[in-house]
Amino acid sequence: MSEQFYSDARLYDRLFPGGEPAVDFYRAQADRQGGRVLELGCGTGRKLIPIASDGHPCTGLELSPDMLTEARRKAGESALTVEWVRGDMRDFDLGRTFDLVFIAANSLLHLHEAADLLSCLRSVRAHLAPGARFVLDVFNPDLRMLAGADGVRRTRDGLSFEDPDRGTVRVDVAETYDAAVQVTRGTWHFSTELEPDFLVAPLELRSIFPQELPLLLSLAGLRLLERFGDWSGRPFTGDAGIQLCVCEAD
Repeated sequence: MSEQFYSDARLYDRLFPGGEPAVDFYRAQADRQGGRVLELGCGTGRKLIPIASDGHPCTGLELSPDMLTEARRKAGESALTVEWVRGDMRDFDLGRTFDLVFIAANSLLHLHEAADLLSCLRSVRAHLAPGARFVLDVFNPDLRMLAGADGVRRTRDGLSFEDPDRGTVRVDVAETYDAAVQVTRGTWHFSTELEPDFLVAPLELRSIFPQELPLLLSLAGLRLLERFGDWSGRPFTGDAGIQLCVCEAD
């Protein structure tokens, strides 16, 4: 995982605000399933805390201690009980099963090797109760965008934000794509007028192509039930921005 990118959890939340359609989707999935909920790569709890507020027993597993600290703070601020566990989604054993397991916001793409992806998915399979669902969302790779990752630093439209301590923060990104391993390697630059490049952090994400994903799931003992192309439930097509997958144990 690109640890430095997640070293300032509050900055991360300001960088990626909102996300209400995704939160609503996962809350609806939890309501449909009932019972216990596990999120892998839970970050600062942006999706899990609202699910816990609906009355579901929730567990969040996260590798970054900084993100977990912020998740605990936010849950405590709302007087919500959530079990926060520091752990690696590649290989985990919580000693019990869950009615809904999910991996949101491209978190699965931090696993670059096929062996790590399969180990994660097999661990998910081992934690599914009878009738449980596993849900994940990852971006749908855009070949034109990947081909345009030329290493040139550019300001990323729509990602500038206001920081209460620093003022306006501009975000520049330089990316290259390694087709041999399907990994985009980026360097993110965070700057203000007074503090250029106050944070420079690498971020590397794997691409999982549409024909590849069902095979990975199958090899892990999971079956793809539905794949949507957006949060409204539109059927997945080649030009969809995301792959939103609902799975069950095979």
